[in-house]
Amino acid sequence: MTGSPPVPTWDQYMAPSLRALEDGQVRRTREIVEFAADALGVTADQRSILIPSGQEQWINRGNWALSYLARATAVERTARGRYRITPTGRELLAKHPDRITERDLRALSGGPNAPHTFKAFSAPGDASPAAVEETSKLDPEEQIESGIERIHADVADQLLKRILGQEPVFFEQAVLDLLMAMGYGGAEGRATRTQLSSDGGIDGVVDQDALGLSRIYVQAKRYAPENVIGRPAIQAFAGALAGNQANQGVFITTSRFSGEALAFAQQVPTRIVLLDGERLTRLMIQYGVGVQVKRTVQLVEVDEDFFE
Repeated sequence: MTGSPPVPTWDQYMAPSLRALEDGQVRRTREIVEFAADALGVTADQRSILIPSGQEQWINRGNWALSYLARATAVERTARGRYRITPTGRELLAKHPDRITERDLRALSGGPNAPHTFKAFSAPGDASPAAVEETSKLDPEEQIESGIERIHADVADQLLKRILGQEPVFFEQAVLDLLMAMGYGGAEGRATRTQLSSDGGIDGVVDQDALGLSRIYVQAKRYAPENVIGRPAIQAFAGALAGNQANQGVFITTSRFSGEALAFAQQVPTRIVLLDGERLTRLMIQYGVGVQVKRTVQLVEVDEDFFE
């Protein structure tokens, strides 16, 4: 069984985008991108893929292709969101009718038809040619998002190691801090860690209102990542919830759950949410628990209203 074909990269959009403008007419961005996507055979499944910002990936890549073509003077913006091919673009399409690459755009730099220098988003100087080629398949926003994902994955790994190096009491408090950061304590709620000697299978309680009328019961298990929590542990937690007349609980671990444990949590009438180590660290990063912001990067674009 073969997998789905890869989504066309941003540079693959350039040649069909120029073909969309070959008749010399001014066209809207969306019309050009849709023409290019149709020419590339982008499927419905591929068009449903979203990047982290929420935009469709195929549209994002098509937009970047037009942006690069404009920087290389292969197309010109006649108005907001409207493009027309230039003599440089016609020459470029004639030389490379099937596919235009970033290297082809760079070759225009300094030529008679390119009044300004085209500078690609450069890769690190010590990157291998293969790494540079792989990076160039992503548009700039995707490169940023990919970098952030790699950083977060590294931080998540460090978080688990640091948690495993602490006492169980530290982990129990950390998960309560996380639930509060996620807003489950409400405006006047509170989180309380139970006594170790008599917790009855409950490590913490989150009161979601000032009177404690709505409560979330928590169990936190600090296990090695390779450990698998099975159905018996979840059954015991369900029993502890029943003993406290609770109707909702969260079982959080640094390891993972077996398929039987996940299935049991879905079957019991009591609402039990299972958080494994991967999801735990992702939420810690998202809600700023155990991490701090190292640097904030702002992405800008031209304010078209300023120039009208």
